[in-house]
Amino acid sequence: MKPELKELYPQLKKIESEIQILKVLVIKSKKLPKEKVELEGVLKGIKIGEKDIEEAKKAILKFSA
Repeated sequence: MKPELKELYPQLKKIESEIQILKVLVIKSKKLPKEKVELEGVLKGIKIGEKDIEEAKKAILKFSA
């Protein structure tokens, strides 16, 4: 394996883990009543908008199909 690929592998595993967490969150959100949840404090310095949520939903559905 090339050195560049060895360096990328841990980052890719982290991204894969984050996608799995997002999948769980989306599945759980479908079961909960539709109310806005504030993520303030959970992801400090990161703003999450409706567009971000929609993109995450599309990505999750694409991976789960």
